[in-house]
Amino acid sequence: MTQQPLLIAQISDLHIKRPGTLAYQRVDTARALGDCIATLNALRPRPALVVISGDLVDTANADEYQHLKQLLKALELPFVGIPGNHDSRDLMRAAFPEQAYAFPAGALNQLAAVGGLDLVLLDSSVAGKPHGELDQATLRWLDATLASTKTRPAIVVLHHPPFRSGIGHMDRMNLFNAAELAPIIARHPRVQLIATGHVHRTALTRFAGVPTTICPAPNHAVDLDLAEFRVPSFCIEPPAFHLHAWFDDGGEFGTLVTHTVPVGTFDGPHPFFGMDGRLL
Repeated sequence: MTQQPLLIAQISDLHIKRPGTLAYQRVDTARALGDCIATLNALRPRPALVVISGDLVDTANADEYQHLKQLLKALELPFVGIPGNHDSRDLMRAAFPEQAYAFPAGALNQLAAVGGLDLVLLDSSVAGKPHGELDQATLRWLDATLASTKTRPAIVVLHHPPFRSGIGHMDRMNLFNAAELAPIIARHPRVQLIATGHVHRTALTRFAGVPTTICPAPNHAVDLDLAEFRVPSFCIEPPAFHLHAWFDDGGEFGTLVTHTVPVGTFDGPHPFFGMDGRLL
């Protein structure tokens, strides 16, 4: 039998509002999260953990966090989360006090050890600003956390991408101090992936020599306008999330593969071969 991987689901940019309120007067983000949760719950084999990589709510008020908590009760899997630029550290800490935050105040960084894999969650939010920045305490914590072992593979998760996507208005509010993050990542080869959100669409590149992804959203997508022909806009595209599959295959850090999973129910699966073993 083929070895089953350790699965980590990543969802991002939920933008939950008060009950009955649409995001941008058009997007029912609560319904979108409900559909996403149904897809997560139906996965077999099941993910060991769901990581929410920022923008859990839309305007950072207590009512939105309470609505989010009610919606997340339907999720049958454990989860951890970090803030995005739409979140409030204080309100998020109050809403989810059970989370294992590394600091008693300030940045909501976390270390989650799942099986043979470490998830290092970084809070890149800046109060009242759309861009991201990792404060000096976070950078020191990251370096020390990654240095704590040389044998366990790690995924680093943060909201703001440390690279340009080509979408101008999003790139103007990405991670501003990526140059400070790069040397820390580069000196710790156990980092196998940097997983981000913020841009509401799938993207892949390398940063500091490490594969780096942007996770799509369960609701709306940022317009793929690579020449700034239009004002900042969004589109309703097929929603999705990322599923990170780690195989402990005997290599130094195993093998990590990222799948994009569409949200919803679709026709299939259908067999390729008939009962006689022949291709249909």
